[in-house]
Amino acid sequence: MKILGLNAYHGDASACLLIDGQIISATEEERIRRLKHWAGFPTEAIKFCLEDSGLKLSDIDVITISRDPYANFGLKVLHALKNRLSISNIKDRVTNLQKAMNLKDEFALHFPDDFKNFRGKIVNVEHHRSHLASAYFVSPYEESAILSIDGFGDFSSLMSAYGKGNQFQVLDQVNYPHSLGVFYTAFTQYLGFPHYGDEYKVMGLAPYGTANYKEQVRKVVSLTNDGLFKLNMDYFNHTKQGVNMTWTDGLPHVDSMFTDMFIKTFGPNRTKEEELTQYHKDLAASVQAVTEEVIFHIAENLRKKTGSENLCLAGGVGQNSVANGKIIANTGFKNLYIPPAAHDAGTSIGSALYYHHQTLKNKRNLVSKTGYYGYHATNDEIENTLKKNNVTYTYFEDREELIDIVTDKIIDACVIGWYQGRAEFGPRALGHRSIIADPRRNDAKEILNLKIKRRESFRPFAPSILEEKVADYFEKTDEVPFMEKVFVIKPEKRADIPAVTHVDGTGRLQSVNKNYEPMYHRLIERFYEKTGVPILLNTSFNENEPIVNTPQEALDCYLRTKMDVLVMGNFYICR
Repeated sequence: MKILGLNAYHGDASACLLIDGQIISATEEERIRRLKHWAGFPTEAIKFCLEDSGLKLSDIDVITISRDPYANFGLKVLHALKNRLSISNIKDRVTNLQKAMNLKDEFALHFPDDFKNFRGKIVNVEHHRSHLASAYFVSPYEESAILSIDGFGDFSSLMSAYGKGNQFQVLDQVNYPHSLGVFYTAFTQYLGFPHYGDEYKVMGLAPYGTANYKEQVRKVVSLTNDGLFKLNMDYFNHTKQGVNMTWTDGLPHVDSMFTDMFIKTFGPNRTKEEELTQYHKDLAASVQAVTEEVIFHIAENLRKKTGSENLCLAGGVGQNSVANGKIIANTGFKNLYIPPAAHDAGTSIGSALYYHHQTLKNKRNLVSKTGYYGYHATNDEIENTLKKNNVTYTYFEDREELIDIVTDKIIDACVIGWYQGRAEFGPRALGHRSIIADPRRNDAKEILNLKIKRRESFRPFAPSILEEKVADYFEKTDEVPFMEKVFVIKPEKRADIPAVTHVDGTGRLQSVNKNYEPMYHRLIERFYEKTGVPILLNTSFNENEPIVNTPQEALDCYLRTKMDVLVMGNFYICR
């Protein structure tokens, strides 16, 4: 059974190929089109998934899309009539829904010759069911509570379920206009971060503040006795105006969602050019703290309802790694699984898994401990790229020799571009498309921001740590292969790794397993042998753009920045 899964007509458009329940390939459209969070119909991602396996559309049995225009349809109509949404807003929604219902037209337009021979079927899978499936069906648990929280998808913002074997049953749902994702996004916009997907900046800013404004923030969102939450609609305009999301040339944009009451309560909103004051930092801390309260409230209610010790989490809010790192300590759950792409891109995989397991009732045969499903460059392609650009390089047949040289360069304060194997699927660089530096250096953050990243100084860099050494450096021990949780670093270790220790003493770690990522593990291990520190600083291989995908993009990033060394496969380039 060959299933092509899609996330389309939304931010982070993506495609995946599932064959007999195994994820063969997956990529986000942004990686190919080079525009962050690209929205629309993922033609290039589809082409990649097909070409990567030598398939045509005519070979595909089922195409799934993580949108169901008929889900909550009555609620949508009732809301539009009750709140007298503008004609333009209703028209935009109808147009978007029509596209999701008429995928055949899109395929016929973009793949005219190949689609003529397509004899399979196209299946719509509700957005949050796709999220739930993306986490549960690849988790290591035979049974689990499952939770999806995001902005909105198919008129819902939250869905919880209980999974056992190859099926799950939906338990609760929060519908429009209440949304924890919208709550966080509104504060993100208010704090002067206007772009789609900027919420992680608030999460990174929060540790610089003190949560002095929790009481005011709790007026905006409140916990409910049924284990869920509700928004105070005096602070939001989307009830009347709708969530106006557009994507001109693929660039997603969401209009401001906070009202005059928001400004009356919290003061004038910050523009992106204005200085970040202590008030902004304290408010960010308060928003993060209240968000965590809501998540723990929802999760604990779900635990009591299901009786499970396991939790699978997905959705845009599931990308809040600070909250994720605290769930076990603040609920009765003992185990937590989050996939590498918990955000909307992951619903392409989720919709395919939903159909394979929930609909067809196939047994589960996949536990995902790797997110490497993207583009893979051959040695010939890497070498041709270097020759075409007249770049001097050295090829190392012996990878151990290459790793020895690279670790010496890291110790010598060099910044390394590290390009290996298949690209990661999801927002995190996990040692295949990474920029690497020495975590022991006090000036590493400044060096990286000066030489390459050119980003806000308050944003932290992540520690990639040997999985077997996590307990030596972090107060909590867990497998964190996808950099999806933030843990507290032991106080006595913080001075040893200042470059990856955030201002509050935490780190968003990636635990590196020797079996799943042997070369990256060996690189960190060799650094450990030389320095006594089993950690490397890891940040995404990019410069204010999507993470690099091809050798040419990696080389371009290297050449236009002040990166010291570039390693692509076994090819070594040094200034």
